[in-house]
Amino acid sequence: MATTPELIHGYISAGLECTHLEVRGDGQHFDAVIVSNAFAGKRTIERHRIVNAVLGDRMREEIHALSMKTKTPEEFGG
Repeated sequence: MATTPELIHGYISAGLECTHLEVRGDGQHFDAVIVSNAFAGKRTIERHRIVNAVLGDRMREEIHALSMKTKTPEEFGG
């Protein structure tokens, strides 16, 4: 089964409470905007590690290129 933006959206939303989640892609390369309170007080690398942990083995097996913008609700809203 081909990986779709909708599948990635589902994987992330199942493992991380998000106030906004947007995933786009062409089946090979994906871009995500992920907004969560879980990112508060964390550096970018720590935020990406949270998302990578949620995606787990899928990052190696299904998702080969995922570009992430990770923000807190305050950063996203203004």
